[in-house]
Amino acid sequence: MTPHGEVETPVFMPVGTLASVKGVSQDVLEELGVQILLGNTYHLYLRPGVAQVRRLGGLHRFMAWPRAILTDSGGFQVFSLSELRKISEEGVTFRSHLDGSSHFFCPESAMGAQIALGADIIMAFDECPEYPAGDGRARASMELTLRWAERSKRYFEEHKGEVPWNAGAGGRATQELFGIVQGGMDPGLRKESAERTVEMDFPGYAIGGLSVGEPRTLTREMVEATVEYLPAEQPRYLMGVGTPEEIVEYAGLGIDMMDCVLPTRAARHGLLFTSAGKVSIKQAKYAGDEGPVDAACGCRVCQRYSRAYLRHLYASNEVLAQVLNTVHNLSFYLDTMRAVRHSISLGKGARFLSEVWPQPRP
Repeated sequence: MTPHGEVETPVFMPVGTLASVKGVSQDVLEELGVQILLGNTYHLYLRPGVAQVRRLGGLHRFMAWPRAILTDSGGFQVFSLSELRKISEEGVTFRSHLDGSSHFFCPESAMGAQIALGADIIMAFDECPEYPAGDGRARASMELTLRWAERSKRYFEEHKGEVPWNAGAGGRATQELFGIVQGGMDPGLRKESAERTVEMDFPGYAIGGLSVGEPRTLTREMVEATVEYLPAEQPRYLMGVGTPEEIVEYAGLGIDMMDCVLPTRAARHGLLFTSAGKVSIKQAKYAGDEGPVDAACGCRVCQRYSRAYLRHLYASNEVLAQVLNTVHNLSFYLDTMRAVRHSISLGKGARFLSEVWPQPRP
C-alpha cells in the first residue's frame, strides 16, 4: 500500500522518465490499469528542475497522476554518461547531456531531490559498474554503493516528511526508501551486497547493475544469485528488465517489481509484442492485413485498428503510429503481469505461464 493507492505485485512499471510516458496521456494509462509509474530524478533535475516541480506541488500534482510513483535516484543515468562524469567518494560530477553544464550528485542531494519530488518510493543513490568489469572494479563499486546507501538512509531519516505532500499524520513521512544491490557479474559479490544491504533494514530492495550489455543468460544468473538473499516478505525490485518472456520468468523467481523502456521504445520503432511473438508492423506484408495486431488482445488498439492501418501510419511517419503502438505494447505488458498475478492466486505460480509461453493468454 502506498499513499497513492495499493500496488498489486508482481507489477510492471511503465517508464515515465520526464514525468511522461512517451506518447500516452495519463487518462489512458489509468484506463490501461497502470498502478505505478517510474520517473527519473536525473532528467527531472535537469528539466524542468526539482525546485520548479516542488513549487508546483510535487510530481503527482505536476503531472496530474493520482496513483503511485517510484523515482530512480539517477545513478544509472549518471553511469551512462561515461564520457561526461567523474566519480569520487563524495559523489559524481557530471556534465548535462542537454547543454554541457556541470552538476554534482551525491547521496544527500539525490535524496533531497527525491523527497522534494514527492515520489511514493525513492531509491538510494548507487554506483553502477560497466560491463565487463574486473573483480577489483566490481568490488570497489559495490563497497562505494554500500557506503552511499548508508548516507542515503541517514539523510532520508533526518529529512523525511519535511515537504508537505510527503508528510502524513504527525509529520511522519509517507515515502519509502529502497536500497540497491550491486556487485557486477560476480555471484559472490551479489550475495555479499544483498546481505549487507539487508542489514541496513530498508523497507524494500532493488537489484541494480543489470541490463548493461551482458548476455541475458548472465542477467538471469545474477538475479538468481541475489534474490534468495533478499527478504521474501518485502518488495524485491529488478531494475531495467526486460522482455515479456523475461518479466514472467523473473516473477517466477520471486521478483515483485520490474520496469523497462522496451515496450515504449520498441513501439516507436514499429515493433509490437503479441501472444504469438513479435510483429514488425513496418513490413510491407502487413499493407493489406485487415486483422488486429493480436487477436488474443483486448486493448483499444486491437479492438479498433487493423495491421494494415497501423502499417500505413508507421510508413507515413504519423505521430499516431507511435501513440497506438505504445498503447498496445503497454497493454500487452500489463496484461502479462495480470495473468501472472492470476496464476499465482490460483496457486499455480508464475512458472506456469513461462511453461506455456507464447500462447494466447486468458
